[in-house]
Amino acid sequence: MRLVVGLGNPGLKFKESRHNLGFMVVEELAKKFKASFKRNIHCKAYVSLNKEVILAKPYTFMNLSGFSVRRLKEKFDISLRDILVICDDFNLPLGKLRLKPQGSSGGHKGLSSIIQALESEDFPRLRIGIGRPLEEDFSSFVLSRFSQEELSIVKEAISKAVSCTQEWIYQDIQRLMAKYN
Repeated sequence: MRLVVGLGNPGLKFKESRHNLGFMVVEELAKKFKASFKRNIHCKAYVSLNKEVILAKPYTFMNLSGFSVRRLKEKFDISLRDILVICDDFNLPLGKLRLKPQGSSGGHKGLSSIIQALESEDFPRLRIGIGRPLEEDFSSFVLSRFSQEELSIVKEAISKAVSCTQEWIYQDIQRLMAKYN
């Protein structure tokens, strides 16, 4: 069994923000699997269980995502290599995907929280580029919505991320890195 965690912030205020790309991908995956999410109070996440994969959206807010991921890992007895975390990345150009088998947080506070909670960097992650802000106010930028001009690129990136994740459920990550990075 594999676990796919999309990172984001709960609530309508953040629904279509740049920082919620992880949620957006996991929601699209749920549609593909014809699955729905149920609130799991123990894990503090919206969880969708099916035969192939567990999908999750922590509702702890981005910077506390590690709590949910650790609880999900423990509850479902998932190994680190079978957890894929999907998140935004302002160090990548808009729409660019970067799949890695492990690594640092790269300054992403959601990933930092997960690394701290799991006491390891050894879990796969799929980062999706949101571009860089024109000014240095990163927090306002990541919480902002995409412009109309950016939306077509974002939709294509979400579609690629969904395909990549569906393939990751069954395939070796090295092959997928060559295909999607």
